[in-house]
Amino acid sequence: MKKTFLRVDMRKSTNDNENEMKALVFENGDISLKTVPDPVPGPGEVLIKILKAGICNTDLEIQKGYMAFSGILGHEFVGRVIDAPLKEWVGQTVVGEINLFCGTCEFCMRGDTKHCPSRKVLGIAGKGGAFAEYLTLPMQILHALPKNVSIEEGVFTEPLAAAIEVLKHFNSAQDRVLVLGDGKLGLLIAQVLVLESDSVICVGKHERNLSILERIGVHTFMKGDDVEPGFPLVVEATGNEEGLNTALRMVAPTGIVVLKSTYRNAPTIDVAKVVVDEIQLIGSRCGSFPEAISYLENKRIDVAEIIDGDFPLDRATEAFELAGKPGTLKILITP
Repeated sequence: MKKTFLRVDMRKSTNDNENEMKALVFENGDISLKTVPDPVPGPGEVLIKILKAGICNTDLEIQKGYMAFSGILGHEFVGRVIDAPLKEWVGQTVVGEINLFCGTCEFCMRGDTKHCPSRKVLGIAGKGGAFAEYLTLPMQILHALPKNVSIEEGVFTEPLAAAIEVLKHFNSAQDRVLVLGDGKLGLLIAQVLVLESDSVICVGKHERNLSILERIGVHTFMKGDDVEPGFPLVVEATGNEEGLNTALRMVAPTGIVVLKSTYRNAPTIDVAKVVVDEIQLIGSRCGSFPEAISYLENKRIDVAEIIDGDFPLDRATEAFELAGKPGTLKILITP
């Protein structure tokens, strides 16, 4: 059955000044819609008209002080190139990676650009984001969206790439895999893992969200249910500080805990358990855009049921209020 979700007026906002645009700006602890100067592409950069963007948990944590960011929020987007150094890019529907790297440091030279020490991160650190009418990005981090991938699906490229990254720590010998968290990222991670294993378990707090996974073969439990510990692989995607300690209770000795949550406050953990049980704690962040686009192009992942609303940019603050409510899944913003 096709899911219906909240849809509101998506007409583009009008702007009398052709050199200005509307953007959702976070500064001094407040988020508001403002008129700001149009972005101007630098050398090697393209100018992108934003078609649609998605609100991520990281955006919500930034409001609480994560990364001490100030500026235009948003890093999940689909846009159309309207100006570029290479004219074949003009008119292309694209997604863009979030790490703007220097290209000359030790990390960049060995291909590890997402750990470039001088990088800027779209809508998170040093680079204005996608909750705006226009955006500039280096041409080298753009990816064209295949024609059979919808704009709504394309918005999921960045979080899906992060979800697929978990597979680096999965192998078929892991008889049970546990995903903690049934939010947007947790659902994507479980969808990716169930393609590789029939013993994926997800623990969450929202029956509606868990039912999405039940239909594709993921075994689900509500938080507080009796789940036997001893998982060789646990993925922590709860988005809150207590999730890490839960992961440590559930992982088997010598097992792996993959950390996907980002949050402002630092959790307190039982370091002795990590040492005595020789647990591997692995941080996991960005993933491969080409892989994520391939999943979407070949319809390996269904994101339709993860969308809970689509708001015009003029109502972006309202969209953020909804996105912050427990159990809400992906909220989209359309300039």
